[in-house]
Amino acid sequence: MNARGAAIAAIGAPALFVFLSSTSFIAARAIAPHADPILFLFIRFLIVVVAFAVLARKVEWPKGWQFVGHLLAGMVINGVYLVASFWAVANGLAAGVMTLLGALQPLFLALVTVTVLRTPISPRAWMGLVLGFTGVTLVLSPRLTSVDVAGLPALSVVLGLLSIVALALGTMVQKSSLAAADLRAMGAVQHLGAAVVAGVASITVGTGRWDGDPSLWLALAWSVVALSLAGTSLYIWMVRRGEVTRVTALALLVPPATALQAWLLFGEQLLPIQLAGFAITLVGVAIVQGLRLSRKSQVLFRFRA
Repeated sequence: MNARGAAIAAIGAPALFVFLSSTSFIAARAIAPHADPILFLFIRFLIVVVAFAVLARKVEWPKGWQFVGHLLAGMVINGVYLVASFWAVANGLAAGVMTLLGALQPLFLALVTVTVLRTPISPRAWMGLVLGFTGVTLVLSPRLTSVDVAGLPALSVVLGLLSIVALALGTMVQKSSLAAADLRAMGAVQHLGAAVVAGVASITVGTGRWDGDPSLWLALAWSVVALSLAGTSLYIWMVRRGEVTRVTALALLVPPATALQAWLLFGEQLLPIQLAGFAITLVGVAIVQGLRLSRKSQVLFRFRA
């Protein structure tokens, strides 16, 4: 990739990732009246497996323990993360609270990076992460003020937290030896793992509701193409080639982008405090994106195709 292409990718990939991730709000809003979210995820994952398998028919697939590793990674980063978060929201965890928990993921992953991987992160990066999380809290504040924290179902809160831990752990795995696999073959195997999790969950705790409304099929198509085939692949591609802290910090921009979409598409109110939060989050993420890790960290996190 030449210098110009690299510069475009450096700006375009994060922007596209934030946009695609923020549209998950629209998909979730569309399916809520028409389908069991866990059944929706199961069908979505199965279609993605087939699509990736077709795309990867001429490339080398993971074998042996590599295959098992990708299967387990998919169970965690797609299966447990999405199934747990969808179930938690469907069973009493306020969407605003779940979104706020999701904003903790970059901080949690940074903590794991320092304590488990023994990889230093600069005070500047920590400041950016905390600032970004503060901005997200302000963006979500109108939705959080009406939440009865004491009345939140304990199991839903636990599963909400579990989903964030799963996403963080799954992200770390993408920097391991598994990163050598072709993205298309990897996508097929990892989404197969996710389908197993969603299938078991659908049988055990799902309702099986699916009314076939046209908006449901549109949401399914968007979720398959934009959120899974494009969004998940883009996320893993960025994690493989970049610094984990910088990539996961982009997730802090998703709640503000979602609030902006809700204002544009559904006429939801956008308060000054939310705009201030948006600005603060942008500053925080910009600070993180400007961090420079130590030489030891660069060696640990560098990925070569």
